[in-house]
Amino acid sequence: MSDADVAALLLVRVVLGIVMIAHGLNHWRGGGRIEGTARWFTGLGLRGGTLQAWMSVVTEIGAGALLIAGLLTPLACAAVVSVMLVAGVLAHRPNGFFVFKEGYEYVLVLAVVSLALAVLGPGRLSVDHAGDIEVTGWAGGGIALGVAVAATAGLLGVFWRPATKSAEPQPTDTAEAPAAPGQPAEQETR
Repeated sequence: MSDADVAALLLVRVVLGIVMIAHGLNHWRGGGRIEGTARWFTGLGLRGGTLQAWMSVVTEIGAGALLIAGLLTPLACAAVVSVMLVAGVLAHRPNGFFVFKEGYEYVLVLAVVSLALAVLGPGRLSVDHAGDIEVTGWAGGGIALGVAVAATAGLLGVFWRPATKSAEPQPTDTAEAPAAPGQPAEQETR
């Protein structure tokens, strides 16, 4: 492996790690804090919103730290892929591809970069390399993808309860009349 390859892998690991830590910190300390994150997860159809929020925080910060260190790289990549699969399926897929429409473009890129990193390995400047525990190639990619898919399926199978058509409010005869011309209509809130 050339010095350029080593530097490129380090750059990808560190940037991806920082992005994941930032995501975790935002879910924990940003905007609505853990309570807001819990409400958001509940709104996506996940039971145990507070548990989901904390699992997300721990997974994102933990995976980010492991990536920066280059430790247990296929498992750190699996964590990123799993988080992105959940986000992609529940939050972004219905919005189409483009990120500017809240689509799955961004989460797809993070997942694919993570999977590629699992295949390529963390490089010489990593704890995995120093400890002679690097798993690369098809094995690294297989571990990352297999663990990610199993974790995602497990989480969705246990916690996801999508809204059903019968749970949606039905129109009634006593529904409010539409807003008069010149009056703003009520807007949905997220």
